Amino acid sequence: MNITAEQMRFWSPEVRELEPYIPGEQPKIQNILKLNTNENPYPPSPKVVEAIQKVLVNGADALRLYPDPDASELKQAIAQQQKVPVENVFVGNGSDEVLAHIFKAFFVQDLPLLYADITYSFYPVYSQFFGVKTKVLPLNDNFEIVIADYKQPNGGIIITNPNAPTSIALGLAEIQEVLQSNPNSVVVIDEAYVDFGAESAVSLVEKYENLVVCQTTSKSRSLAGLRVGYAIAQPHLIAALEAVKNSFNSYPIDRFAIAAAVASFEDQAYFEAQNAKVIASREKLVNELSDLGFKVLPSSANFIFATLASKDAGELANELREQGVIVRYFNKPRINQYLRITIGTEVQNQRLVETLKVILAKS
Repeated sequence: MNITAEQMRFWSPEVRELEPYIPGEQPKIQNILKLNTNENPYPPSPKVVEAIQKVLVNGADALRLYPDPDASELKQAIAQQQKVPVENVFVGNGSDEVLAHIFKAFFVQDLPLLYADITYSFYPVYSQFFGVKTKVLPLNDNFEIVIADYKQPNGGIIITNPNAPTSIALGLAEIQEVLQSNPNSVVVIDEAYVDFGAESAVSLVEKYENLVVCQTTSKSRSLAGLRVGYAIAQPHLIAALEAVKNSFNSYPIDRFAIAAAVASFEDQAYFEAQNAKVIASREKLVNELSDLGFKVLPSSANFIFATLASKDAGELANELREQGVIVRYFNKPRINQYLRITIGTEVQNQRLVETLKVILAKS
């Protein structure tokens, strides 16, 4: 849609300057192999579907009423699964909404927020939206976070772990070093992909009063279509998030999402089994791409970040698309020769590999 400057006179001045986040493509074409948005290739627990059906059995009478504004049942399920007190849990409509509340609650400060130059691209969007001062810190040549860079005056720190789109994870010792070096700043560890091989910082929450851990059900629990995210922190930080939430939207999670997420958290065996399948598929795909000449960064996520010296990444992404395979290409400095590839099923991964073989044979 083309909006003219004349039409934009109705917009708030701040909105005119916004550079919105661009989500991964959701194609409508049939028979597309979609490896571009880090969705889980496997369905959620069967108990999730059963839970949603139970809501439907109650019919319209249940739906005419607002859901529980505190999502108490969901908070209890998360607390039990994460082994934390329920007062340490905050829930929201997807982790992006939780992150938005985090930015508003903690990062509007005189000193700048610190985050990496290559990381989740919603951070600069939220920073602009909420008027957060920022200082962007470069990853090193191996695309790793430099812990020493985070030992400077700041108004907050946010780190994606494992990082996106690089897939590289920090260990708990490194996270603790950041926390200990910044006792007067809130440190947020964004763990959207932590269940695929990284160490969660949830175990550090009891010890550090400045730590907020953010997670999602979209990836490892296959619930991207229902939008449930959460944060874990000490109660004084949770209280700030609740204040922001209740000043914006008191009923963020609907009945279906609450029921589905609770069922997912209660089926730990299914959760662990599906994650193990994704991890095994990832390692196999890394080996197969390496055999084709790709350099693949060490991944602790449900995606990989790969480059091929003999082929331009943008061209390769286009050629894959022509063959019905969509991966994520970021035309940005430092990473414009890399592709982010979501881990699919064994069959999907094999289709990717065979398609790449055909393309590279023609090069």
